[in-house]
Amino acid sequence: MNKKFITVIVAVLAIIGLVLALMAMTVDADDRAAASAAASPLVSYSLVLLGITAIVAVLGSLFSLLKNPAALKKAIMGLVILGVVLLVSYLLANSDQVIDAKNEIIAASGSSVSKLTSTGIIFSGLLMLVAGLFFVWDLLKGLVKS
Repeated sequence: MNKKFITVIVAVLAIIGLVLALMAMTVDADDRAAASAAASPLVSYSLVLLGITAIVAVLGSLFSLLKNPAALKKAIMGLVILGVVLLVSYLLANSDQVIDAKNEIIAASGSSVSKLTSTGIIFSGLLMLVAGLFFVWDLLKGLVKS
């Protein structure tokens, strides 16, 4: 029963998307206003489907974690570790001015945007370092086992 219900829902969603796509393709491409008006429902439909898919994926993951306490413990531990890395990144970040490629100032020195930009850069670097260390560790562990 459940499989048939999901199949019917997917078929209806696909038909709606196909109809919207055909409506967008039949409009004269030179008429920008008509093309925009025809494509707008397709874009809105796609965004709604993306949002529904994201919500279902997150809720499904949460329900799965709640059913498995060991996985929930690992997930919480991972979030705590990410929080600690973010805190360390924030503490290491400076609030110097941020300059773009054209030498224009994006954020003034001492602003919160500058501090958060530095935090994001340091956070990304630390995560890359940790990922690299785990990669090397796994590689070495695989070589030892062979």
